[in-house]
Amino acid sequence: MRCDEKSHSMTPQIKILRTVSQVRQWRLECLLKQQKVGFVPTMGALHKGHCSLATQSLKDNDKSIVSIFVNPSQFAPHEDLDAYPRTVDDDLRILDSLNADGKKIDALFLPKISEMYPNGITTEVSQQRGAFVSVKGCSEQLEGSIRPQFFRGVATVVTKLLNVVQPTNVYFGQKDAQQCVVIKNLVKDLLIDTNVVVLPTMREENGLAMSSRNAYLSQETKDRSSIIYKSLKRGEDYYSKAKGTVPSKDIIDVMNETLQHEDFEVEYLSISHPDTLEDLEAVEPGVGAIISTAVRVPRENSTEKTRLIDNIVLH
Repeated sequence: MRCDEKSHSMTPQIKILRTVSQVRQWRLECLLKQQKVGFVPTMGALHKGHCSLATQSLKDNDKSIVSIFVNPSQFAPHEDLDAYPRTVDDDLRILDSLNADGKKIDALFLPKISEMYPNGITTEVSQQRGAFVSVKGCSEQLEGSIRPQFFRGVATVVTKLLNVVQPTNVYFGQKDAQQCVVIKNLVKDLLIDTNVVVLPTMREENGLAMSSRNAYLSQETKDRSSIIYKSLKRGEDYYSKAKGTVPSKDIIDVMNETLQHEDFEVEYLSISHPDTLEDLEAVEPGVGAIISTAVRVPRENSTEKTRLIDNIVLH
């Protein structure tokens, strides 16, 4: 069954865990059996990208667990926390339909906010109480420059989730390139005994990176938004044909020529070191780079815009 098809089963076989103590008991049973555990943290509204992560977990591990938690601490007060898609019933059917090598998703961690934030949580940073995690040096640029509290929220909730689940492997998608760098540094610096696995970005047929926020867009807008990926590919092609060190400005100029043909608001278009995310003056073969962008796309029949991110890795 494909990820976007719904299971006809009326009783999903996935064990639903709602508390930290339930997850820890489940994990202890896996530990006693010396089973490898794979973990896919999500905010729900699942699509084929999430399914590719979950399927890889099934292939790599004895047991697999997925979490669905819309994390308030990574949203600013003016952002779309309340409007973020919540489709738990559909998500559960999708997860229940997955099967790899005869293995299925074993558990879904579905906590309430009070379970993850015992001291309570507000999107106003100045009013937050309790322990929070910041990963300095790779959180402030790119997405962090536009959404200052975002990676503090991501790092905090991922630390909590890894502390609860203690997975052998945890899975993320390359679409969120900066998030992957932040989490890799988090795991390394806090000495967390988990292997971070990053899988390639899953894309729509037109090239648009799959995202839960695509649910806000009509098919026509999604087709227009495919120009984001086309611009990144133009930059990649320009670099590949140069066959040597290429000034970053030249690559960005090529990509801007494509993006300027649409009425999109480009927040940033950056070329960064693949490990540190420092801005690069030039891209060198062997070192490579991450080309990343954030673009606000108009929604039909609305004054709101949907914020889309994407990236390509240069080698």
